[in-house]
Amino acid sequence: MKILVARLNHETNTFSPIATPLKSFGDDGPLYGIDAYKASKNTRTGIAAFIDVLEQAGHEVVVACTATANPSGTVCAKAYTHLCDTIVAAAKGCDAVALDLHGAMVAENSPDGEGDLLERVRAALPHAPIAVALDLHGKITEKLIKNSDIVISFKTYPHVDMYETGAHAGRLLVDMISGRIKPKLAWRRLPLILNTLCSRTDIGPMHEAVELARAAEAQGMLGVSVLAGFSLADIEAPCISVVGVSDNDPQAAEEVVQRIAEFVWSKRKDFIYKSEPLEVSIARAKELAAQPGEGPVLLLDHGDNCMSGGTCDDMNVLHEALKQGLEDIVVGPICDPQAVDQLIKAGLNAKVTLAVGDKVPLTQLGVTNPPRPLTGIVSGISDGQYIVSGPTYTGQRIHMGRTVCLQLPQAKVMITETPQEHWDLGIFSHIGIDAPKHRFILLKSRMYCRPVFVPISKALVECDGGGVTGADHTRFPYTKLKRPVYPFDLNTEWA
Repeated sequence: MKILVARLNHETNTFSPIATPLKSFGDDGPLYGIDAYKASKNTRTGIAAFIDVLEQAGHEVVVACTATANPSGTVCAKAYTHLCDTIVAAAKGCDAVALDLHGAMVAENSPDGEGDLLERVRAALPHAPIAVALDLHGKITEKLIKNSDIVISFKTYPHVDMYETGAHAGRLLVDMISGRIKPKLAWRRLPLILNTLCSRTDIGPMHEAVELARAAEAQGMLGVSVLAGFSLADIEAPCISVVGVSDNDPQAAEEVVQRIAEFVWSKRKDFIYKSEPLEVSIARAKELAAQPGEGPVLLLDHGDNCMSGGTCDDMNVLHEALKQGLEDIVVGPICDPQAVDQLIKAGLNAKVTLAVGDKVPLTQLGVTNPPRPLTGIVSGISDGQYIVSGPTYTGQRIHMGRTVCLQLPQAKVMITETPQEHWDLGIFSHIGIDAPKHRFILLKSRMYCRPVFVPISKALVECDGGGVTGADHTRFPYTKLKRPVYPFDLNTEWA
């Protein structure tokens, strides 16, 4: 059969000031057709798994596009419409569909980016089987369920099973096409907004819920997914959901998702994260550094996490660390193209005083920090490229834009032209910084850095500098959220 495959990924933080035009969806915009196919092959992604599974089963794969943007603000209408039009146009003449989506896309012209796309695909191919692979932080809607036959999401956070998720959904699609299974979907969405820090799958209630999903699959369900939702989207229901796929047994699917949803609801208090004051976090980090043990203390500025839409230029955590006398700090990347340009013009070994960071106002939160000067020596300049060694996005080349290291008396500050996540130690080593040898490592990250940076550290301290990805949801001006919802409304009921 001829099967349409496409990747369209964006986690939309509607409170983020970072624009999301078409060029954001790739190093320089999306890739289409054969270029998208070649770029997707041999990567640890859902679309790569779709291609592998479908081709191995003897089907013809038609890749419409691969379009992935870092989390940021609401997707511009023109970009969203163009990408949906591209996918729908490529559907002509196809017999089935496999889509690698995120699940938390919000566009200027669509509060339900994935649901509206799937509705159009279903209208174009009313009888074609449709399989969807989603991020664990997808938010499920009625449109998404109504217009899909197979829905499978990641089971890990940090996400290291993107390929496995695509392979799972792809195998079910192959079995559906061949008539070996008849998938039936069931879902529950709870009035519960999770804090993303409480959606990690190695410990806590999310781990327990995912284990229940795995057990249900081992007992015969075709697929069971627990999706945390995405709390930083101002939409009707950015909430946690459970989705089940049975083999022609709607009642079994309903029973499984109900049981897991009831478990999640019983643990709702454990899904709430309480940030401590920043000055307390830094003081605690200073104490931990003085204790016996090998390796640096890891400081995670989760309030300015680029993989949730952060600007990567909030400087509160660094300045508090400097104020409290922390020394031998590695920090970065700070996204400040203006500072990068000034430092490159100054040249290597130049002593420079300039304002770094705090240049993007968080207008929706009413936060504007005046830029504060740093004085240091330009100790490194690079093109900002490195290749990820794993475990996430293994083999992918990262393009950070021009990158500079500014050596302060107390810290090495790495400054880039674009916001970046910490996929690999290469983010620092490519510019000559041996991060594990320093006393503190300050990262603008929440979770993705952990598989790489936690093993080399002797302690970890989560810091909330007050950025646009912070854990205190009461700071965010929700206007579209359907109430009551827990934890805003502690007496919320669900049955």
